[in-house]
Amino acid sequence: MPKTKAFESNTDSYEAWFEAHQAAYESELRAVRELWPAVADSVEIGAGAGHFAGPLGIKTAIEPAAAMRKAAAKRGIHAVNGVAEHLPFPEARFDAVLMVTVLCFVDDPERAVREMYRVLRPGGCAVVGILDRQSDLGQEYERGRSSNVFYQDARFFSTMDVHALLSESGFVDLESRQTIFRSPDVIQVPDPVEPGYGKGVFVVIRGWKPPHVPPTNSGGRTGERKEHAPAPVARA
Repeated sequence: MPKTKAFESNTDSYEAWFEAHQAAYESELRAVRELWPAVADSVEIGAGAGHFAGPLGIKTAIEPAAAMRKAAAKRGIHAVNGVAEHLPFPEARFDAVLMVTVLCFVDDPERAVREMYRVLRPGGCAVVGILDRQSDLGQEYERGRSSNVFYQDARFFSTMDVHALLSESGFVDLESRQTIFRSPDVIQVPDPVEPGYGKGVFVVIRGWKPPHVPPTNSGGRTGERKEHAPAPVARA
C-alpha cells in the first residue's frame, strides 16, 4: 500500500521545507545534476511536488499522492497516479529514470528497481537518490525517524544496499555522488558534491542498462563498488 498519508495531509509543510532549506535543496539538486544525462525522454518515479523533475526538465512522472500530483502540475509536470512497483509504461519506454528519496517508502524495493530496468531502453540509465543510512547524519535520521511526520514509515537504505539492488536487477557501471555533510538546518550555502559515498547523507547512484541486454536470468554483478565510466545513452 502506498505510504502517501503524510504527503497528502502535510503538503504545505513539505513545500515549506524546500523554502526553509534552500541551500540543502540546492546541494541535492547539484548532486543529481552531476549524474543526470542530457536526455529529453525521461520520467521521475515518486516526483512529489516536482522539485527535481522541474529543474531537470522532466515532464512525465509517477506519483501516488493526489496532493503532490496537483503541486507538480503547477510546475509543468504531468504526474500520473501509480506506484514504483507497477509502472504504467511499456518495456523500453525511456532513456532515463529518476527516483529521489522514494526507495525508502516502497513496499517492494526489489520489484521497484526491476521496474526501472524494464522501462529503460538499452543503454539508458537509472539515477537514484537516497538518504544513506550508514552516514553519520543518516544514523541521526534513523534514530529520529519515529517522530518525523514524513519519515516515520520509511525504511532507510545504505548505499551498498542500493548498489546490490541495482546490480542484481542487471544495472552495470555504478557511479555515486554524495553531499549534505551537515544538518540541513545549519547549511547556509550549498555543501560540495563529492565522488563516492560514506560521508554525506544524500547519495546519488547511477546505473546503466547494458546496450545489448542479456537474457533476464543472467543476473548482474552483485554489490559492486568500483566506479566506472558511463556507457552512452541509446537514442530512439
